[in-house]
This record gives sequence, C-alpha cells and structure tokens, in this order.
Amino acid sequence: MKVAGFKHWLFYSKHLTFNLQPSTFSPIFAAMIAYLDGKFVYKSPAMVHVEVNGVGYEVQISLNTFSKIQNLEKGVLQTALLIREDAHILYGFFDKAEKEIFLNLISVSGIGATTARMMLSYMKPEELTRLIVLNDIHGLEKIKGIGKKTAERLVLELKDKLAKQPFDLNISPLKYNTLHTDALNALMALGIARSTADQAIQRVTQTNPSLTSLEDVIKKALKTL
Repeated sequence: MKVAGFKHWLFYSKHLTFNLQPSTFSPIFAAMIAYLDGKFVYKSPAMVHVEVNGVGYEVQISLNTFSKIQNLEKGVLQTALLIREDAHILYGFFDKAEKEIFLNLISVSGIGATTARMMLSYMKPEELTRLIVLNDIHGLEKIKGIGKKTAERLVLELKDKLAKQPFDLNISPLKYNTLHTDALNALMALGIARSTADQAIQRVTQTNPSLTSLEDVIKKALKTL
C-alpha cells in the first residue's frame, strides 16, 4: 500500500484511528476482509490455508482457534488484516468473541499482534478476560512476554471494557501421532527458538507421559519457559 504523495493518510476502523505520515509507516489493522468462508486445505496450530472460490488464503491463528477447527474440513473464520510496509498478514479467529479480544489486546501500548496471539494460545479468551477483569497481575505475568508493567496496562485499559464482554468457549481435545513435532512447530511459530521449544516439550512429555492433547502439551510447555 503506497502512502507517498499524501500529506496525511487517515485510517478509520471500529477500534482504532491512525494518522500516518509519508515518511513513516506504522502497522495498521484493516477491516477490508471481515471473514473467510471456505475449505481448510492445510491446518497447523499456528496457521491455516483457507480456499475460497479457488483462491488460497494463508491465515495466522491462535491455538484456541486451531483447537476449534482441527477436525473441520470447512468453515468460517473471522479475520483482521495487518498491513505493514513489507507485508499484509491475515489473522483468523474461530468466532467474533476471540477476534474482539484480540483487537482489544493490540489496542494496548506494548501489545503487538504476535504477543496477542501468544496470549490467546497460552490460555482461553475467557481465562484471559477473567485475569484482566479481576486485576490478576501475577496471573498475567505468567504469560511469556508479559511483564509487570504490561500486565498493569492491560488491566488499566481493558478491565472495564472486558467486564462487559463474557466469553463461553469449549476447547476440544487434540489427538496427533506426531505430537512432539506438531507442538514444536507451534512453539516455533510463536517465536520461540527451536532448541528452547524442544527442551520445553521434552520436559512436559517426560513429566506427563500420558498426555495426548496437543493443546495441553503446548500450554504446559509455555508455562515452563
């Protein structure tokens, strides 16, 4: 997207308003693609390929969304498009509730799309909402990448807003023969180094050899980092 030649470029959305100068380009979220309805031709814990009328879209997702679509061949994903100077990145969500909290999270200073997705992969949206509404700073700090100051900002800016938005999510169990590989790929997609992710998964599987849920392995591994 070109902005050169414009004195100001204004972007309006339901959640944020941006004023971009020609000399700089800050990432923005656009509402031009509201949702995708199609076939899930490829799925991983961090990404899905959705085919819509012969066109394939690569969509970044959270573990929460993956757990809802992993047994589905087709469906609808709510979406938000991140526009950067060097890339357009599409994020997908199983329902409007998860999309809404994602957009709320990235409205907080210091929380980018990667961190927001990590938070939604670490716990259910309803669990995350509960921590913020109950002012549980310590609980928020347990999420990788969230320090005390960021946790305090989350509570300060979102507590009242999220208190009005209840969530009801049921995450289905995941059963994969390549449990370790899938968990490793998911953690790496979230920005964790391969060696660190591999060690975390090994600790979890050795401590809990009966685990068969990919979601549980990933969450427990995140908690060890």
